[in-house]
Amino acid sequence: MLRTSRSASRIGSAVVATAASIVLLTACNSASVPMEPAPDAAAPECAEVSVRLPSTVDGLELRLTNAQATGAWGSPASVLLRCGVPTPGPTTDYCQNLNGIDWVLDDSQAPTYRFTSYGRTPAVEVILDSDVVSGTAVLIDLEDAVEKLPKTGACVGADDVLGSQ
Repeated sequence: MLRTSRSASRIGSAVVATAASIVLLTACNSASVPMEPAPDAAAPECAEVSVRLPSTVDGLELRLTNAQATGAWGSPASVLLRCGVPTPGPTTDYCQNLNGIDWVLDDSQAPTYRFTSYGRTPAVEVILDSDVVSGTAVLIDLEDAVEKLPKTGACVGADDVLGSQ
C-alpha cells in the first residue's frame, strides 16, 4: 500500500509539473510579438545580429517574437526589427550616417518611421513609433548588432556624385 501512495504521489507531482510547464509555455507564447521573418532571415549574418540584440532600446525592454531574426521592444511593441530584408539599391530617399551605419529613412507613415540599413548585406529594417521612442536613440542602441553585417556600400550625396566641393 505504501508503494501505491508513493507511485500516486510521483504521478501527481509529474502531472502538476507538466501542467505548470504548459501554463508557462502558453504564457510565453501569448506574450510573444507576432512577426513575419524577412526573406533572407536565415542568413548566417542575421544570426550574428540576433544574438547581439540589446535587452533595451531607448528604455524599452526586449520581448520574445515568433519569427527568426526579429526583435521587438516595449509593451505594446513600439520598436520592431527584422534582419534579412532586401538591401536597398540607389535611392533619392533621405539617408543618414549614424556612428558608421547608414540608414535610409521612410517617413511616409509618420509618426511610424521605417529605417533600413544601407550598404550592408543582408539589410536590417527597424520600424518604430516616434511618439514613444527617439529614432536616433533606438538606432544607436542597435549599433553593436547591426555593425556586424558586412559593409558593401555607403550613402552618397549630390556633392559626392557630382564631384562638387
